[in-house]
Amino acid sequence: MSFRLAAYAVCLDGGRVLVAHYVPPNGGESNWTLPGGRVEHAEDPYDAVIREVAEETGCDAVVERLLGVDSRVIPAAESTKGSVHQNVGIFYAVRITGGKLRPEPNGEIAESVWTPYADVAGLRRSSLVDIGLPLAQIAPPTGHVAPIPVGGLIRH
Repeated sequence: MSFRLAAYAVCLDGGRVLVAHYVPPNGGESNWTLPGGRVEHAEDPYDAVIREVAEETGCDAVVERLLGVDSRVIPAAESTKGSVHQNVGIFYAVRITGGKLRPEPNGEIAESVWTPYADVAGLRRSSLVDIGLPLAQIAPPTGHVAPIPVGGLIRH
């Protein structure tokens, strides 16, 4: 089983959410996700989310608050890793403070765009989006949302 600790940014602005268009390097199916990614060895997740936003979107950001933590085990048949994979995601409410949206240089994010909430349901997207938005909008006291079913437009 592989394991990944990651930090994700939920950036909301006037009825819109910032989503990033992930294009896998191996030519697999692309999808929309939240800015964020792997926490490096000895890196604080708080610092990781700010770094990831800058790398993937070109924007400066500040963390406003912790939203919650999600842990999911992805079966081998659904994992891009080829084996059972556990992802622990730390979700933060993040505010963009500057910079200009651009593709990730030499990376897997082709573009980042502000998308109206109502349009998100029609996107082919990562389950991370369906975890992060409820955490930001509902703010459950436990910092946990129910498991998100994967299928249709929603992928791991």
